[in-house]
Amino acid sequence: MSAAVALREDFNADDLRRLAKASRDAGQSRRLLALAEIYEGSSRTDAARIGVVGLQTVRDWVLAFNAAGPAGLINRKAPGNPAKLSDAQRQALAQIVESGPDPDRHGVVRWRLKDLAAWIYASFGVSLDESTVGRTVKQLGFRKLSARPRHHEQDPAALAAFKKNLPAEVRAIRARLPAGAAIEVWWSDEARVGQKNTLPRRWARRGSRPSAPKDQRTAHAYIFGAICPEKGKGAGLIMPRCDTAAMNEHLREISCSVEEGAHAVLILDGAGWHVAHDLVVPANITLLPLPACAPELNPVENVWQFLRDNWLGDRVFSSYEDIVEQCCQVWNRFIDQPWKIMSIGLRDWAYQL
Repeated sequence: MSAAVALREDFNADDLRRLAKASRDAGQSRRLLALAEIYEGSSRTDAARIGVVGLQTVRDWVLAFNAAGPAGLINRKAPGNPAKLSDAQRQALAQIVESGPDPDRHGVVRWRLKDLAAWIYASFGVSLDESTVGRTVKQLGFRKLSARPRHHEQDPAALAAFKKNLPAEVRAIRARLPAGAAIEVWWSDEARVGQKNTLPRRWARRGSRPSAPKDQRTAHAYIFGAICPEKGKGAGLIMPRCDTAAMNEHLREISCSVEEGAHAVLILDGAGWHVAHDLVVPANITLLPLPACAPELNPVENVWQFLRDNWLGDRVFSSYEDIVEQCCQVWNRFIDQPWKIMSIGLRDWAYQL
């Protein structure tokens, strides 16, 4: 039988017991106490009894302690198998995920895990199953997210110019007003609400496919909504159709909501009823058009999303009157929460005035 491996000489039993008492690792404390017995002259069998292990394990502890001191008695996470993809290959994978597939070259319009696995094998000759690809993509910082719609004819330069020039536009409007007149920045838009309603996302057990009733009838109404995020207020009407007459009524409603002596800059898109020649604009409102094909600049679009996701979607409306009643309740509930209007509607770039 081979001789027992001697312990290093720069520690003693008292040192190990003191370290065991201070340690926050229970396994390290148990090993230190077992080796302290050896320092005091006890047998390796006694040390194994204290550590509740076999003699071979005690020998492993001695070797680890001799090599790295007390730190060698802390359990380390097993390194596992080496990664199949190199850092360069992982970066190439990140780039292809970021850029998205080319339908003509890759044959798909969005990446699935099986498509990425096929691309990795074709590019690097490395075979990975879908679960490994999913973990790798998540480690690279990607998640499967819903895409935000963007108009296909949108001009990014026009959006940037609008944001940059809006404060100057508002100052120019203020300069034409009587001295001391306050400016309120309002945003306006319309939303169609009908029996063919939306089905918002909902919590459900993984792997299930929740169902909800979906009406196929076509009765509908329109919410004409406007908000002033800085003041936390809004003005809205429920109308049967979108036309100039309905817009005139909406402008009168907004005009009544503007503070006395103030002037509203109403920002809205270029819909036909917003620019009609017979549109009657109240004296305390100036219309300011948004760039073409740029709905994301209008925070009222986010208001519609909030109302549908939380209060309007996933309903079955019995009739047109029911639609009008529900829309009125929802809009009034919304404008009764000024903090919600501020949270959804405020944009830093819109108030650098």
